[in-house]
Amino acid sequence: MKLLLIRHAKTLAADGLCYGRTDVPVQPELTHAAAAQVAAELPPGVAMACSPLKRCSELATAISLLRPDLRAMADPRLAEMDLGAWEGQPWAEIERAELDAWTRGFAHVRAGANGESTRQFMARVSVAYDAWRDGGRDAVWVTHAGVIRAVRLLHAGVRVVERADQWPADPIAFGGLVAFEA
Repeated sequence: MKLLLIRHAKTLAADGLCYGRTDVPVQPELTHAAAAQVAAELPPGVAMACSPLKRCSELATAISLLRPDLRAMADPRLAEMDLGAWEGQPWAEIERAELDAWTRGFAHVRAGANGESTRQFMARVSVAYDAWRDGGRDAVWVTHAGVIRAVRLLHAGVRVVERADQWPADPIAFGGLVAFEA
């Protein structure tokens, strides 16, 4: 049983901009190129879910146009982490003391004061992950780098990340496909 995770195409957000739940746009050409790249690799008739954010829902729609056997359902559990008051700000302009407080209390401190904590984010993603495992079927998720990293941890049996240095830092390509097998 496989879980295939596809990251949305590169956004038009400026480099260094903090965005999680912010609905930043993507150039349609990049979305169509990403869809063309992954569509043939997806199994026939597999259940496809996507984050409700446009950068993912538009990619899921583009995949469905190439593969009419795949229809996406929006799933809010697959949305990127909510970074609260930091959303839309350059990372370099966020107060160092705020970032330090977040990384010191990584599991419990809410990002951007009113965003999600890592524990809340992991719990939300784990509900979707557990549903996939319990369902016993292949699935495709069109989602975000944060969700893919959370699934990587969940797949390794990690449910809570206590320290910032435990969070995966590996790059995940825009439009890339990452597979997990149960």
